[in-house]
Amino acid sequence: MYERLLDKTIAPAFEDLIAYSGERGELWLALDTHMRDVFMAQRQIRFPYGNHYGWSCKYSVKGKHICDVFAENGAFAVHGRMSDAQIASVYDRLSEYAQRVCGGKYPCGGGGWLTYRVLTKEQAGDAVKLLDAKVNWKG
Repeated sequence: MYERLLDKTIAPAFEDLIAYSGERGELWLALDTHMRDVFMAQRQIRFPYGNHYGWSCKYSVKGKHICDVFAENGAFAVHGRMSDAQIASVYDRLSEYAQRVCGGKYPCGGGGWLTYRVLTKEQAGDAVKLLDAKVNWKG
């Protein structure tokens, strides 16, 4: 369940990543549209972080890494680093699930790494809130 594309020798197209995500692919497409149309983010397919993470789509804005979105069998996971202040700026508007993910982040500096699996429209909305906080942060 939620296996990732781990074969480094077979580079997928963006459409392959969406298809692998199954019915959640539509949610990823909506997130992709938001990233590209609202943030003017660039998209790059890559195999980052070693053999256990798999293929992802990296989003960056003006050369700044925002997140990687990993294709999973029947889902997708948004992975990125956020500061504690960025998380705090939206925390009260997040679902209980998103708050748990934020609370379980892998600590790093004044924040940490989040891996946020998306299975529902509500979770996709929370992912957008978190990414909005990161992209628009003025602190």
